[in-house]
Amino acid sequence: MSSAQFPPTRWSVVLTVGSGDERAAAAALAELCEIYWFPLYSFVRRTGRSPEDAEDLTQSFFSRLIEKDVLGTAQAERGKLRSFLLGSLKNFLADEWDKSNAQKRGGGKQFVSIDAEVAEARYAMELPDEASPDHLFERSWAQSLLSRVLGTLRDHYEASGKQAVFDELHQFLASYSGDGNYRTSAQSLGMTENAVRVAIFRMRQRYAKTLRDEIAETVASDADIEAEIDFLFKAVS
Repeated sequence: MSSAQFPPTRWSVVLTVGSGDERAAAAALAELCEIYWFPLYSFVRRTGRSPEDAEDLTQSFFSRLIEKDVLGTAQAERGKLRSFLLGSLKNFLADEWDKSNAQKRGGGKQFVSIDAEVAEARYAMELPDEASPDHLFERSWAQSLLSRVLGTLRDHYEASGKQAVFDELHQFLASYSGDGNYRTSAQSLGMTENAVRVAIFRMRQRYAKTLRDEIAETVASDADIEAEIDFLFKAVS
């Protein structure tokens, strides 16, 4: 598939705002921010801000990103959503916005749903203190995307009436276990070992497709997908 044939995604809608609907682009960017707010929150926390300031700054960043004239910058950069958001956040934190008091940040608006307790619980599970903010952001981004992919896969199996199959076999997505584990799963599901092997093969295929589809939402062209897959697994390794 050539770049010209790359199917429209949320991020590609943002990148083509100059020739399209700016309102649709802003909506697409807002949706992406709702999905990937946590890596940005964790970056702000790792720079030394308190939980309260990190939440305020993250909301304020999204306020500026979505309401102000930043879509032109995204179009000019034509890079990965991951790189664009981190670069924009760094610029935001470097200017006078982070010196404002909390009441002024974001104008009191909530652009993403941030549960403070959940955010801090997730942050507490991140890398040790010596990890750089950039490293933590990359790992958090990868974990958020892979978690979303697994959730999408789970939803597919649940909608197909195969929740038990997903629950038992998703452990094999990242590993190639021996026959003993296949036998255990076959007994648990009331399937033959061969049927379990086929089910695992199909699950891996769907997972790979779901992963590519999700990554496509965050890059400018299909040529970037393989590089982003490689980045993801290096980030969480």
